[in-house]
Amino acid sequence: MHTDNPRPARTFDLRALAVPVVAAPMAGDPSTAALAAAVSAAGGLGFLAAGYKTADAVHREIEAVRTLTQAPFGVNVFVPQPWTADEEALAAYARSLESDAAALGAALGTPRHDDDDWSDKLDVLLDLAPAVVSFTFDVPDQNVITALQRAGIAVLQTVTSRAEADHAVSAGVDALVVQGPEAGGHRGTFDALAEPDTTPLLELLDDLRDLPIPLVAAGGIVSGEDTRAALAHGAVVVQAGTAFLRADEAGTKPAHRAALASSEFSETNITRAFSGRYARSLVNDFMREHDAGAPTAYPEVHHLTAPLRAAAAAADDPHRLNLWAGVRVRRTIAGSAAAIVESLLPSG
Repeated sequence: MHTDNPRPARTFDLRALAVPVVAAPMAGDPSTAALAAAVSAAGGLGFLAAGYKTADAVHREIEAVRTLTQAPFGVNVFVPQPWTADEEALAAYARSLESDAAALGAALGTPRHDDDDWSDKLDVLLDLAPAVVSFTFDVPDQNVITALQRAGIAVLQTVTSRAEADHAVSAGVDALVVQGPEAGGHRGTFDALAEPDTTPLLELLDDLRDLPIPLVAAGGIVSGEDTRAALAHGAVVVQAGTAFLRADEAGTKPAHRAALASSEFSETNITRAFSGRYARSLVNDFMREHDAGAPTAYPEVHHLTAPLRAAAAAADDPHRLNLWAGVRVRRTIAGSAAAIVESLLPSG
Protein backbone atom coordinates (compact mmCIF):
# COMPACT_ATOMS: atom_id res chain seq x y z
CA MET A 1 0.00 0.00 0.00
CA HIS A 2 1.39 3.38 -1.03
CA THR A 3 1.89 5.84 1.83
CA ASP A 4 4.55 8.27 0.60
CA ASN A 5 2.38 11.01 -0.93
CA PRO A 6 1.95 14.18 1.12
CA ARG A 7 -1.66 14.92 1.96
CA PRO A 8 -3.14 17.50 -0.43
CA ALA A 9 -4.45 20.77 0.94
CA ARG A 10 -8.05 19.80 0.21
CA THR A 11 -10.16 16.70 -0.11
CA PHE A 12 -13.75 16.38 -1.20
CA ASP A 13 -16.24 18.05 1.17
CA LEU A 14 -19.76 16.64 1.33
CA ARG A 15 -21.07 20.13 2.04
CA ALA A 16 -20.00 21.13 -1.47
CA LEU A 17 -22.60 18.86 -3.11
CA ALA A 18 -25.15 20.67 -5.24
CA VAL A 19 -27.87 18.52 -3.68
CA PRO A 20 -27.56 16.85 -0.26
CA VAL A 21 -28.12 13.30 -1.49
CA VAL A 22 -25.76 10.32 -1.46
CA ALA A 23 -26.70 7.04 -3.14
CA ALA A 24 -25.95 4.34 -0.59
CA PRO A 25 -23.52 1.66 -1.78
CA MET A 26 -25.45 -1.62 -2.16
CA ALA A 27 -23.25 -4.68 -2.49
CA GLY A 28 -24.24 -7.23 -5.08
CA ASP A 29 -25.96 -5.99 -8.20
CA PRO A 30 -27.87 -2.74 -7.44
CA SER A 31 -24.98 -0.25 -7.32
CA THR A 32 -23.98 -0.16 -10.96
CA ALA A 33 -21.58 2.26 -12.60
CA ALA A 34 -24.59 3.73 -14.43
CA LEU A 35 -26.41 4.40 -11.15
CA ALA A 36 -23.38 5.96 -9.48
CA ALA A 37 -22.74 8.19 -12.48
CA ALA A 38 -26.38 9.25 -12.78
CA VAL A 39 -26.65 10.28 -9.13
CA SER A 40 -23.39 12.22 -9.28
CA ALA A 41 -24.40 13.88 -12.55
CA ALA A 42 -27.66 14.95 -10.88
CA GLY A 43 -25.67 16.86 -8.25
CA GLY A 44 -25.54 14.20 -5.55
CA LEU A 45 -22.81 11.68 -4.74
CA GLY A 46 -23.03 8.31 -6.44
CA PHE A 47 -21.38 5.24 -4.93
CA LEU A 48 -19.96 1.95 -6.06
CA ALA A 49 -20.08 -1.04 -3.71
CA ALA A 50 -16.83 -3.03 -3.65
CA GLY A 51 -18.17 -5.77 -1.39
CA TYR A 52 -17.99 -9.33 -2.82
CA LYS A 53 -16.05 -8.14 -5.87
CA THR A 54 -12.46 -8.69 -6.90
CA ALA A 55 -10.03 -5.81 -7.00
CA ASP A 56 -9.96 -6.08 -10.80
CA ALA A 57 -13.76 -5.76 -10.96
CA VAL A 58 -13.64 -2.67 -8.73
CA HIS A 59 -10.96 -1.18 -10.99
CA ARG A 60 -13.17 -1.70 -14.04
CA GLU A 61 -16.21 -0.17 -12.35
CA ILE A 62 -14.33 2.96 -11.29
CA GLU A 63 -13.10 3.42 -14.84
CA ALA A 64 -16.63 2.82 -16.14
CA VAL A 65 -18.06 5.59 -13.96
CA ARG A 66 -15.39 7.95 -15.26
CA THR A 67 -16.44 7.28 -18.83
CA LEU A 68 -19.96 8.39 -17.89
CA THR A 69 -19.34 11.47 -15.73
CA GLN A 70 -16.57 13.74 -14.50
CA ALA A 71 -18.46 14.38 -11.26
CA PRO A 72 -17.10 13.07 -7.93
CA PHE A 73 -18.25 9.67 -6.68
CA GLY A 74 -17.39 7.22 -3.92
CA VAL A 75 -16.50 3.57 -3.35
CA ASN A 76 -17.52 1.55 -0.30
CA VAL A 77 -15.38 -1.26 1.12
CA PHE A 78 -16.18 -3.89 3.76
CA VAL A 79 -13.53 -4.05 6.48
CA PRO A 80 -12.43 -7.69 7.00
CA GLN A 81 -14.20 -9.43 9.84
CA PRO A 82 -12.79 -11.57 12.64
CA TRP A 83 -13.60 -15.27 12.58
CA THR A 84 -16.70 -15.92 14.75
CA ALA A 85 -18.14 -19.13 13.32
CA ASP A 86 -19.18 -22.10 15.41
CA GLU A 87 -18.35 -25.02 13.10
CA GLU A 88 -21.08 -27.29 14.46
CA ALA A 89 -23.74 -24.58 14.18
CA LEU A 90 -22.58 -23.75 10.67
CA ALA A 91 -22.75 -27.41 9.61
CA ALA A 92 -26.23 -27.76 11.12
CA TYR A 93 -27.36 -24.63 9.27
CA ALA A 94 -26.00 -25.99 6.00
CA ARG A 95 -28.01 -29.18 6.50
CA SER A 96 -31.16 -27.14 7.10
CA LEU A 97 -30.73 -25.44 3.71
CA GLU A 98 -30.35 -28.60 1.63
CA SER A 99 -34.03 -28.87 0.73
CA ASP A 100 -34.13 -25.25 -0.48
CA ALA A 101 -31.05 -25.80 -2.63
CA ALA A 102 -32.50 -29.02 -4.03
CA ALA A 103 -35.77 -27.29 -4.90
CA LEU A 104 -33.79 -24.81 -7.01
CA GLY A 105 -31.45 -27.41 -8.49
CA ALA A 106 -28.51 -25.66 -6.84
CA ALA A 107 -25.59 -26.77 -4.69
CA LEU A 108 -24.76 -24.91 -1.51
CA GLY A 109 -21.53 -22.93 -1.44
CA THR A 110 -18.45 -23.58 0.68
CA PRO A 111 -18.76 -21.59 3.93
CA ARG A 112 -15.26 -20.10 3.86
CA HIS A 113 -13.75 -17.16 5.71
CA ASP A 114 -11.90 -14.54 3.64
CA ASP A 115 -10.92 -10.86 3.63
CA ASP A 116 -12.82 -9.97 0.42
CA ASP A 117 -9.61 -9.11 -1.49
CA TRP A 118 -8.93 -6.32 1.01
CA SER A 119 -5.30 -5.38 0.28
CA ASP A 120 -5.65 -5.45 -3.49
CA LYS A 121 -8.78 -3.29 -3.30
CA LEU A 122 -6.93 -0.73 -1.21
CA ASP A 123 -4.21 -0.60 -3.85
CA VAL A 124 -6.82 0.04 -6.56
CA LEU A 125 -8.36 2.85 -4.53
CA LEU A 126 -4.99 4.48 -3.91
CA ASP A 127 -4.08 4.21 -7.60
CA LEU A 128 -7.39 5.49 -9.02
CA ALA A 129 -8.29 7.88 -6.17
CA PRO A 130 -12.07 8.28 -6.26
CA ALA A 131 -13.24 11.38 -4.44
CA VAL A 132 -14.56 9.39 -1.47
CA VAL A 133 -14.01 5.99 0.11
CA SER A 134 -16.32 4.73 2.85
CA PHE A 135 -15.87 1.79 5.19
CA THR A 136 -18.44 -0.51 6.77
CA PHE A 137 -18.30 -3.10 9.61
CA ASP A 138 -15.30 -1.53 11.38
CA VAL A 139 -12.74 1.26 11.27
CA PRO A 140 -9.66 0.30 9.24
CA ASP A 141 -6.17 0.71 10.63
CA GLN A 142 -4.97 4.29 10.93
CA ASN A 143 -2.31 3.79 8.26
CA VAL A 144 -5.06 2.91 5.77
CA ILE A 145 -7.01 6.08 6.57
CA THR A 146 -3.87 8.22 6.36
CA ALA A 147 -2.76 6.71 3.05
CA LEU A 148 -6.14 7.36 1.45
CA GLN A 149 -6.24 10.93 2.73
CA ARG A 150 -2.73 11.56 1.42
CA ALA A 151 -3.99 10.40 -1.98
CA GLY A 152 -6.65 13.15 -1.83
CA ILE A 153 -9.49 10.81 -0.88
CA ALA A 154 -12.08 11.77 1.73
CA VAL A 155 -12.68 8.89 4.16
CA LEU A 156 -16.18 8.19 5.49
CA GLN A 157 -17.03 5.65 8.19
CA THR A 158 -20.37 3.92 8.76
CA VAL A 159 -21.37 3.97 12.45
CA THR A 160 -24.45 2.80 14.34
CA SER A 161 -23.79 4.07 17.88
CA ARG A 162 -22.06 6.75 19.92
CA ALA A 163 -19.21 4.43 20.87
CA GLU A 164 -18.53 3.57 17.22
CA ALA A 165 -18.72 7.24 16.24
CA ASP A 166 -16.23 8.29 18.92
CA HIS A 167 -13.83 5.56 17.77
CA ALA A 168 -14.10 6.67 14.14
CA VAL A 169 -13.53 10.33 14.99
CA SER A 170 -10.46 9.39 17.02
CA ALA A 171 -9.13 7.45 14.02
CA GLY A 172 -9.25 10.63 11.92
CA VAL A 173 -11.99 9.96 9.36
CA ASP A 174 -13.43 12.93 7.48
CA ALA A 175 -17.15 12.28 8.00
CA LEU A 176 -19.54 9.75 9.55
CA VAL A 177 -22.32 7.84 7.83
CA VAL A 178 -24.79 7.55 10.71
CA GLN A 179 -26.84 4.43 10.02
CA GLY A 180 -30.09 4.03 11.91
CA PRO A 181 -31.91 0.73 12.40
CA GLU A 182 -34.41 1.76 9.70
CA ALA A 183 -31.82 1.07 6.98
CA GLY A 184 -32.14 -1.77 4.52
CA GLY A 185 -29.34 -4.28 4.00
CA HIS A 186 -26.51 -4.95 6.41
CA ARG A 187 -26.17 -3.09 9.66
CA GLY A 188 -22.76 -1.50 9.93
CA THR A 189 -22.33 -2.61 13.55
CA PHE A 190 -18.65 -3.14 14.43
CA ASP A 191 -19.25 -6.12 16.74
CA ALA A 192 -20.98 -8.78 14.66
CA LEU A 193 -21.86 -10.77 17.79
CA ALA A 194 -23.70 -7.87 19.45
CA GLU A 195 -27.36 -7.04 18.97
CA PRO A 196 -27.49 -3.94 16.74
CA ASP A 197 -28.35 -0.61 18.35
CA THR A 198 -32.05 0.20 17.99
CA THR A 199 -31.85 3.95 18.59
CA PRO A 200 -33.89 5.59 15.78
CA LEU A 201 -31.89 7.56 13.23
CA LEU A 202 -33.08 11.03 14.29
CA GLU A 203 -32.30 10.34 17.95
CA LEU A 204 -28.88 9.02 17.00
CA LEU A 205 -28.19 12.15 14.95
CA ASP A 206 -29.16 14.31 17.93
CA ASP A 207 -26.69 12.37 20.08
CA LEU A 208 -23.86 12.83 17.56
CA ARG A 209 -24.37 16.39 16.34
CA ASP A 210 -21.76 17.71 18.78
CA LEU A 211 -19.01 15.82 16.94
CA PRO A 212 -16.50 17.91 14.95
CA ILE A 213 -16.98 16.25 11.55
CA PRO A 214 -19.95 16.14 9.12
CA LEU A 215 -22.75 13.62 9.59
CA VAL A 216 -24.46 11.71 6.77
CA ALA A 217 -27.92 10.42 7.73
CA ALA A 218 -28.76 6.89 6.57
CA GLY A 219 -31.80 4.72 7.23
CA GLY A 220 -35.34 5.09 5.93
CA ILE A 221 -34.63 8.10 3.70
CA VAL A 222 -37.10 7.83 0.79
CA SER A 223 -38.61 11.31 0.42
CA GLY A 224 -37.92 15.01 0.67
CA GLU A 225 -39.72 14.99 4.02
CA ASP A 226 -37.23 12.42 5.34
CA THR A 227 -34.35 14.53 4.06
CA ARG A 228 -35.69 17.68 5.73
CA ALA A 229 -36.03 15.87 9.05
CA ALA A 230 -32.49 14.48 8.90
CA LEU A 231 -30.98 17.87 8.02
CA ALA A 232 -32.91 19.45 10.89
CA HIS A 233 -31.31 16.94 13.26
CA GLY A 234 -27.75 17.79 12.31
CA ALA A 235 -26.94 15.87 9.12
CA VAL A 236 -25.28 17.75 6.26
CA VAL A 237 -26.49 15.24 3.63
CA VAL A 238 -28.61 12.08 3.52
CA GLN A 239 -27.71 8.66 2.19
CA ALA A 240 -30.51 6.71 0.51
CA GLY A 241 -30.30 3.09 -0.59
CA THR A 242 -33.77 1.56 -0.73
CA ALA A 243 -34.99 4.66 -2.57
CA PHE A 244 -32.65 3.81 -5.47
CA LEU A 245 -33.39 0.08 -5.73
CA ARG A 246 -36.18 0.80 -8.22
CA ALA A 247 -34.09 3.25 -10.28
CA ASP A 248 -33.87 2.51 -13.99
CA GLU A 249 -30.06 2.45 -13.73
CA ALA A 250 -29.92 0.09 -10.73
CA GLY A 251 -28.91 -3.54 -11.22
CA THR A 252 -31.58 -4.78 -8.82
CA LYS A 253 -32.57 -8.37 -9.62
CA PRO A 254 -36.01 -8.61 -11.29
CA ALA A 255 -37.52 -10.71 -8.47
CA HIS A 256 -36.23 -8.20 -5.90
CA ARG A 257 -37.49 -5.24 -7.91
CA ALA A 258 -40.95 -6.79 -8.22
CA ALA A 259 -41.12 -7.62 -4.51
CA LEU A 260 -40.36 -4.01 -3.59
CA ALA A 261 -43.65 -2.96 -5.20
CA SER A 262 -45.70 -6.03 -4.26
CA SER A 263 -48.34 -6.08 -1.52
CA GLU A 264 -47.28 -9.69 -0.82
CA PHE A 265 -44.17 -8.34 0.91
CA SER A 266 -45.49 -5.82 3.39
CA GLU A 267 -43.01 -6.15 6.26
CA THR A 268 -39.27 -5.80 6.81
CA ASN A 269 -37.20 -7.32 9.58
CA ILE A 270 -33.61 -7.90 10.64
CA THR A 271 -32.19 -11.34 9.81
CA ARG A 272 -28.92 -13.31 9.76
CA ALA A 273 -30.41 -16.01 7.53
CA PHE A 274 -28.77 -14.93 4.27
CA SER A 275 -25.28 -13.80 5.30
CA GLY A 276 -24.63 -14.62 8.95
CA ARG A 277 -24.71 -10.89 9.77
CA TYR A 278 -27.69 -8.77 10.74
CA ALA A 279 -29.39 -7.16 7.73
CA ARG A 280 -32.86 -5.76 7.05
CA SER A 281 -34.93 -7.47 4.35
CA LEU A 282 -38.48 -7.80 3.17
CA VAL A 283 -39.80 -10.79 5.11
CA ASN A 284 -40.10 -13.91 2.96
CA ASP A 285 -40.39 -17.67 3.46
CA PHE A 286 -36.62 -18.20 3.70
CA MET A 287 -36.42 -15.79 6.63
CA ARG A 288 -39.43 -17.32 8.36
CA GLU A 289 -38.00 -20.81 8.08
CA HIS A 290 -34.31 -20.23 8.69
CA ASP A 291 -33.72 -17.09 10.73
CA ALA A 292 -33.89 -18.82 14.11
CA GLY A 293 -31.21 -21.32 13.11
CA ALA A 294 -28.84 -18.94 11.37
CA PRO A 295 -25.46 -18.68 13.13
CA THR A 296 -23.48 -15.48 13.52
CA ALA A 297 -20.87 -16.39 10.93
CA TYR A 298 -19.96 -13.77 8.34
CA PRO A 299 -18.87 -14.15 5.57
CA GLU A 300 -19.20 -17.94 5.92
CA VAL A 301 -23.01 -17.94 5.69
CA HIS A 302 -22.86 -15.47 2.80
CA HIS A 303 -20.69 -17.88 0.82
CA LEU A 304 -22.85 -20.85 1.87
CA THR A 305 -26.08 -19.28 0.58
CA ALA A 306 -24.67 -17.41 -2.44
CA PRO A 307 -25.35 -20.16 -5.03
CA LEU A 308 -28.83 -20.74 -3.58
CA ARG A 309 -29.64 -17.04 -3.83
CA ALA A 310 -28.25 -16.85 -7.38
CA ALA A 311 -30.46 -19.77 -8.37
CA ALA A 312 -33.47 -18.10 -6.74
CA ALA A 313 -32.78 -14.91 -8.70
CA ALA A 314 -32.48 -16.88 -11.94
CA ALA A 315 -35.79 -18.61 -11.19
CA ASP A 316 -37.51 -15.34 -10.18
CA ASP A 317 -38.17 -16.88 -6.75
CA PRO A 318 -38.51 -14.00 -4.25
CA HIS A 319 -39.01 -16.34 -1.31
CA ARG A 320 -35.44 -17.67 -1.36
CA LEU A 321 -33.76 -14.37 -2.23
CA ASN A 322 -32.36 -11.68 0.07
CA LEU A 323 -34.79 -8.81 -0.51
CA TRP A 324 -32.81 -6.04 1.20
CA ALA A 325 -35.05 -3.06 1.96
CA GLY A 326 -35.52 -0.35 4.56
CA VAL A 327 -38.59 0.37 6.65
CA ARG A 328 -40.24 2.88 4.29
CA VAL A 329 -40.00 0.75 1.16
CA ARG A 330 -43.70 1.30 0.35
CA ARG A 331 -43.01 5.00 -0.25
CA THR A 332 -40.33 4.44 -2.87
CA ILE A 333 -40.87 5.30 -6.52
CA ALA A 334 -39.69 3.79 -9.80
CA GLY A 335 -38.00 5.92 -12.44
CA SER A 336 -34.70 7.47 -13.42
CA ALA A 337 -32.02 8.08 -10.82
CA ALA A 338 -32.29 11.80 -11.55
CA ALA A 339 -36.02 11.74 -10.78
CA ILE A 340 -35.39 9.89 -7.54
CA VAL A 341 -32.72 12.41 -6.54
CA GLU A 342 -35.29 15.16 -7.23
CA SER A 343 -37.84 13.40 -5.02
CA LEU A 344 -35.34 13.36 -2.14
CA LEU A 345 -34.64 17.09 -2.20
CA PRO A 346 -35.73 18.80 1.03
CA SER A 347 -37.73 21.34 -0.98
CA GLY A 348 -39.54 18.56 -2.81
